[in-house]
Amino acid sequence: MLEPHHDGSPLYVSNPSPRLGETVRVRLRVPESLGAVRAVRVRSNPDREPRLSTADRLHAANGWVWWEAGILIENPVHGYRFLVRLEDGTDFWVNARGVFTIETLDSEDFKLSTHSPAPDWAASTVMYQIFPDRFARSAAADDREIPGWAIPAGWSDAVDLVPPARSGQFYGGDLDGIVDRLDHLDRLGVTMIYLTPVFPGRSNHRYDASNFDAVDPLLGGDDALARLTAAAHARGFTIIGDLTSNHSGDAHDWFVAAHRHPEAVESEFYYWLDDDQETYASWLGVPSLPKFNWNSRELRRRFIDGEDSVVAEWLKPPFSLDGWRIDVANMTGRFGDEDLNADVRRTIRNTMIAVNPDTILLAESTNDAAGDFQGDGWHGAMTYANFTRPLWGWLSEPASAAGGGLGMTMDAIPAYTGHQFYAAHRQFSAGFPWRTRLANMNALDTHDTPRFATRALAGVVPVAVGLSMTLPGIPVVFAGDEFGLTGVDGEHSRTPMPWDDIDAAAGTIELYATLIGLRREHPALNGGGMRWLFVGDDVLVFIRENAEESILVAAARADVDVLLPTDAVAGVSESIAVFGDGELSTEPGGIRISATGPVFLAWQLPGV
Repeated sequence: MLEPHHDGSPLYVSNPSPRLGETVRVRLRVPESLGAVRAVRVRSNPDREPRLSTADRLHAANGWVWWEAGILIENPVHGYRFLVRLEDGTDFWVNARGVFTIETLDSEDFKLSTHSPAPDWAASTVMYQIFPDRFARSAAADDREIPGWAIPAGWSDAVDLVPPARSGQFYGGDLDGIVDRLDHLDRLGVTMIYLTPVFPGRSNHRYDASNFDAVDPLLGGDDALARLTAAAHARGFTIIGDLTSNHSGDAHDWFVAAHRHPEAVESEFYYWLDDDQETYASWLGVPSLPKFNWNSRELRRRFIDGEDSVVAEWLKPPFSLDGWRIDVANMTGRFGDEDLNADVRRTIRNTMIAVNPDTILLAESTNDAAGDFQGDGWHGAMTYANFTRPLWGWLSEPASAAGGGLGMTMDAIPAYTGHQFYAAHRQFSAGFPWRTRLANMNALDTHDTPRFATRALAGVVPVAVGLSMTLPGIPVVFAGDEFGLTGVDGEHSRTPMPWDDIDAAAGTIELYATLIGLRREHPALNGGGMRWLFVGDDVLVFIRENAEESILVAAARADVDVLLPTDAVAGVSESIAVFGDGELSTEPGGIRISATGPVFLAWQLPGV
């Protein structure tokens, strides 16, 4: 599977965050086994008019020839692709989706963005997602008055999926409880804490915020958030919050002021469906989640625009959040013939830059997300199309009910081969600029989906976790995955952390800690380029590379016997991560990977 290759990493791009008007050098490596090359050109598309640059032959080594061309960055998002012509007249187009013998789509070009990049630390982040009500209770939780909407539950009680308990069951986890358990996060080796909403609401998930001005007293209030961020930062963690830019709750101060009151200033914050402001647009028709109308300048001023806005306030001391994850970002600002999504995301990011440019902005967009993620606002996507769903298809029981959250067609998990995983992953990743891919979330599951372990094929959890840690993107551990928790849908997956059973979960915790350690210890896995080397029904082989090192990865759901071309990688070595029985060896015909599956293997090789 040796093909011409380019990606957005430093091996191939002289500056991944250029300025308008800058000339960037881009490189393509072409295997000598492809045949003699007559010419290589780079086809850009500034102002939607094609422009060709001629590449020079730069270097030849280890069975590869490197070509380089300069391209002038003329638009904020500059797309380009390569055309390789062999001496026999055969043409190959190389773009972010792969290698083709016919002309390719502009939407699948490689892309360079001149917009402000994510923080430098984003590419080496390992995220730990916490649903506060279910993570841990501090001693102070016992003394808090329970609100009327809440249905109290004991920590060991089963999650009740029947309304009203589905959103009202209340376990009483709080922010000081998280502080008490930071040793566990240290043990795992994660680097970022992502908190689902901490503002008051009338549900256990708090996506129905009643205000954005204070932390829910049930979680300990403002002081508890300040204590948590201080404790997290002292240990080297970053910590981000969760905002709903698409809607508020129907108990929100703004909505209460406007509902049935057309004269209220806040009336312009929502979409009303009658003159008396009785009925209104809401998220998927759920009346408790009225939809924001971002035509309102006052809404923007209060919520997202400027240093006095909600977005800004929680990034400042004493809270000092390191960024936001935006809920339902794909629907934000979109209603009927209106589309203000770009205005909203750019305003949020500009506000964050003004307060603290070293902050990250992630956004939920669970399907074909690339169109909104070209670098002008969101840094990375919480999306399921390019990793989560293909992974479930390849490593889960086929045709089982998938439950809510994943967005599977017909609510069923398809039976994917490795070829289909590869095709889906490349198809949905192709539209993102490389630096956005590095900030996309690689989640096995989240608070909105079933738990991966619920439907996983026997023995494949190490394979799945290993892929999340080694493919480009931010690995995500949803609290409880490391305990082997299961859940049939998003609500069922929000099981309280079984701290009393931590010793019984030691093996799974160690698995996660080892693979997180692999990710953190190797620079090639934190921003290095990526080449696919072999795809089979049951096995995937790829390599992550930079100048310092290369990490060769084999992930398989069954036995493996793969012969790679000799020039595929630079030598062999002892494995650095083994979950299963396998080995890497050389022979006259190439480099062989053999293993008994399921298996996840990684080897450290020389850099490029």
